[in-house]
Amino acid sequence: MTFVRPEPGPDLGAARPVPHTPSGLFPSGPPARPTYREPHPITGGGVAAGGGAAAGWLLLFGLLGTDVASYAWWTVVAGLLAWVTALVLVRYGDRGVATGVAIVTAGGWSIAAAVVAVRWATSGDWPLW
Repeated sequence: MTFVRPEPGPDLGAARPVPHTPSGLFPSGPPARPTYREPHPITGGGVAAGGGAAAGWLLLFGLLGTDVASYAWWTVVAGLLAWVTALVLVRYGDRGVATGVAIVTAGGWSIAAAVVAVRWATSGDWPLW
């Protein structure tokens, strides 16, 4: 029979160095709190693309109007469809494009409101009914 010597275990009596806690003045590792980053950042190109698409969309619908009233109503309908598209893009697509669509749509509605207000001011008759 052979005698097998057991493997030496960890030396529990050995002195270990005390871990040094940094003061924080000079960080020695990664930040204590996580850094959150946007998974899909909004870029200028996306905003410009959405703005250009919305401008073309509003222009096409605005050209369907034959007078001030029909221009204003076509612009309202086109803007509502554009905003629904922007909401879908915010949820499932590129939020930069959605931002451009929303900004240009608001501008298009402002132009239509100004046209209606000028016609109302000059004629004295409300042009939308």
